[in-house]
Amino acid sequence: MVHIPLIGKKAPELQISMWLQGNASNLEHELGRVVLIEVFQVNCPGCFLYSLPQAIDLHQRYSDKGLTVLGIATAFEDFELNTLDNLKLLLEQHIVVGETNRVLTENNRLIDGRLPYHIPFAVAMDKINTLASVVSEDQVSRLIRQYVPDFIQRKEAEKIQIKSNAINYLNTQLYSAESFKLYQLQGTPSHIIIDKKGILKACEFGHFTDIEWLITNLLTE
Repeated sequence: MVHIPLIGKKAPELQISMWLQGNASNLEHELGRVVLIEVFQVNCPGCFLYSLPQAIDLHQRYSDKGLTVLGIATAFEDFELNTLDNLKLLLEQHIVVGETNRVLTENNRLIDGRLPYHIPFAVAMDKINTLASVVSEDQVSRLIRQYVPDFIQRKEAEKIQIKSNAINYLNTQLYSAESFKLYQLQGTPSHIIIDKKGILKACEFGHFTDIEWLITNLLTE
């Protein structure tokens, strides 16, 4: 499990570009309730095979007991597919795209080419910012310090290659998903759990075995 420095502290407010379904919310409004934020991408087959159905089940069984489930669609890759327009297609017409469509079709999880279930809770689009088109020396230095802490001891030829790789990587990072970055998420699906006092209790990527156990315990506090 990756250590998230925010755990045990007040959960930072979500950075949202638009609420597309349900009532617009913020974490201050949810004080007194346990909050599950289900973070997914439109082009994420695992999100639709496993995590979203699980979040829907938790919403149906615990919403009247004090649980609020919020869906946040983000984009940290495949920006041409993980778009606001494709999120609208999902919510309004149950249409899925890209790898999600391919995998769900192969697994017979679509009916007439559409998702067979409706997402019943509020859903928003993460705030996606376009980054500067020119990579700065500071960005390159910070990336190298993060991933190559012994850079200064490397041979000159290695340094040149590492720097070139860093520049190439940063040039591919055209966008920044603000809530994804704020919560230091590792990918999708991710599950953010906040207690009744607004304290971040969990921030998990992928399969979260103890999600229901944690939620039910927080609901009794």
